[in-house]
Order: sequence, then C-alpha cells, then structure tokens
Amino acid sequence: MFLNALLLALREIRRNILRSFLTSLGIIIGVAAVITMVTLGNGATAKIKAQIASLGANLLQLRSGQDYHGGVRTAAPAFKLADAEAIRREIAGIEAVAPIVGLSAQAISGNRNWSTSITGSTNGFMAARDWPVRQGRAFTPGELRAGRAVCLLGSTVARELFGAEDPVGDVIRVKKLAFTVIGVLSSKGESSFGRDRDDFILVPIRTLQRRIAGSTDVTRVYISVLDGFSIDRVKAQITRLMRERRHIRDGQDDDFFIRDMREISTILSGTTQVLTALLGAIAAVSLLVGGIGIMNIMLVAVTERTREIGTRLAIGALAREVLLQFLVEAVVLSSLGGAVGIALALVASAGLARLLLVPLVLQPGIIVLAFGFSAAIGVFFGYFPARNAARLDPIEALRHE
Repeated sequence: MFLNALLLALREIRRNILRSFLTSLGIIIGVAAVITMVTLGNGATAKIKAQIASLGANLLQLRSGQDYHGGVRTAAPAFKLADAEAIRREIAGIEAVAPIVGLSAQAISGNRNWSTSITGSTNGFMAARDWPVRQGRAFTPGELRAGRAVCLLGSTVARELFGAEDPVGDVIRVKKLAFTVIGVLSSKGESSFGRDRDDFILVPIRTLQRRIAGSTDVTRVYISVLDGFSIDRVKAQITRLMRERRHIRDGQDDDFFIRDMREISTILSGTTQVLTALLGAIAAVSLLVGGIGIMNIMLVAVTERTREIGTRLAIGALAREVLLQFLVEAVVLSSLGGAVGIALALVASAGLARLLLVPLVLQPGIIVLAFGFSAAIGVFFGYFPARNAARLDPIEALRHE
C-alpha cells in the first residue's frame, strides 16, 4: 500500500514539475540556510580556537593594573625584569617566561621604510608564544646581557623592507639606531580581530629599555606552563609571588592580573556559538514558511482532484489509503526539497568558507537533523489536507465540477 502511494505521489509531482519545485522552494531555502549558517558558525569557532592556540601552549599573560570585564584597567606600577626572573626561578611547572616591552617606530632599510611595532623580549618569547625562527638564529646570551643592537623580523616587516631578498646579516635603522638582522620569525597571519601578528620587530629587551625607551619598566610577562602541570595552580603561585614582591597586604586588591588564554578562547567560542544558534534559528523560520506553502498547495490539490478522489473511494479505496496518498505526496515534496537544500548548502558552505577564510567544518548531525525536520514538516503540514481528502463523500466528490 505504501509503495503504491509513493508511486502515485511521484507521478503527481512529475505531472506538475514547476508547481512542485515552487512548493518545495521554501524548504530548499530553509534547509540550505540552516546548514550553511551552522557550518560557517562552526568554522568561525574553530578558527578562533586555532588562533588562540597559536598564541602559545598553556599561555598566561601577567599585566599590571586591575582588569575589569568592561575593558577598563586601573593604573599600577610596571613590572621589572627581576619579577620575570623570580617567576622563572621560583615557580614550578614553568616552560618559558618572556618579559615584554613594546612601542611603535619607523623601520628603515635603504630607500624603504615601514611603520611597525618594536617588541623587546628574550628567547623566552619564541618558546612561550610557540613562534619558531624561520631563517637565521635566536639571540645569544651575550647579546641579551649586553643589550646588543640585533633583531629578528616578523614576516611582514621582512617582506616590506627586503621583498624577496634574504635580510639576515643586513642592517636596518630604528630611531637612529642601527640593528643587525640575525633572523626572521615564522608567519602567524592575522589574529581574530584582523591585526597582522607578523608586523613587528623583536629585539633584546635590555636594548629596547636602555637605548630606545630609556626605562627599565616591563609592561607584561608571557608565561608558558609545562604540559602536565595545573595551570590554575601555577596562576595561584604566581599571584602569591607577585603580591609578596609588590608588597600587597592581606585584604588589599591585587594591582595586577593574570589572563589565561583558555578563558579568552571560552568567551570567544561561546559568543560565536550563541550567534550560530541565533542565525540557525532565524534560518529555521523559513522552514516553517515552506511548510505552510506545502499545506496551501496540497489544499489546492485536494480541490483540483476531488473527482479523482471520489472515483477512488467509489470503487473501493479506503479512507486511510487516500489519507496515505496525500500524506506521502506532501512528505515526498518536503523531502525532495530537503535533499536539494542539502546539496545547495554544501556548495554554498564551501564557497563562503573560502571567501570568509574560515575552515569548512561540516557536522553530519545538523545535516541529518535538517533533512529529518524537512520530512517532519511534510507530515505536519500535509496531514490536514490529506485528512480533508480522506473525509470526502464519494457521491458529492463525483458530482464536483
């Protein structure tokens, strides 16, 4: 009985191809929109997590001042190199510590110049941020102690100042100070906020402090925790150590804060997931609109085929068989729309993911759910017209013009 109803439904759909397509269009658009929005949202979440991870494994940032969720920080004394050294020496589970000082400057090489940022740090910067040297070498202990005028270039600076040439061994000028290029760092690309992370020059921190900034302040400290150690425990130990070194009494608030990259990843990922769910819910509304369209067309079909229904009932067809015929027709229309919508979503997701520079993260579950939902809509909105067809009086139906 079901197979016969399916064949009748396919015959009727084939007889009115254009009307069947227009009827299913709402389902097609709805399914395609839901799958595409969810896929792009998952891709954005995956990109954010990958970029946070690329900042460095188990990374902590120590900054001065009090951090508020609104983004406002109160002023507080800066750190010193001795603070970073104390963390490296006294806290267990530390892989690397990188004190940081930064400022903006103009870098000049020959007739080329580039406005960039100058970062003063140690070799711990490359270890903490998981940022290997692509060409050349890192700083030597002697260069770090003496504050020599040597530097490593970010990929963007190397490209802008030297093009395709090898910059290692060449000299650049920053604020009237000549730096010898000893290496080029590997490329990390743009951050989640569109900032070029390769647009900077890395120099020994003592060089920047003594010969450019004229200050011994350290603005922040990057700390990388070894695998297997509790990040929360390390944070607690660093907090106690900094309170001691900054002479903060019991009951007083900290004048520094420690930012955990896991927290940032959780916040950003949670935001993108909420937006993905919101966009998916909005797109799902079009599925309901498509279901209403199917119901309208099926009601029209019942009116158009009243004599056919009367003939079937008169020659012995049961009411449940007529009900099944129209119900199957509605489900087939919505299911075909769902299948076309899935194909359209896969093409659209691949194209938009490439355009938006996010990874293509397909979830089989959302595809199955969207298709199942489209079929369920066919059942829900197709039942009322099918019931009306099954309840027709054969005599009245045969008299219908």
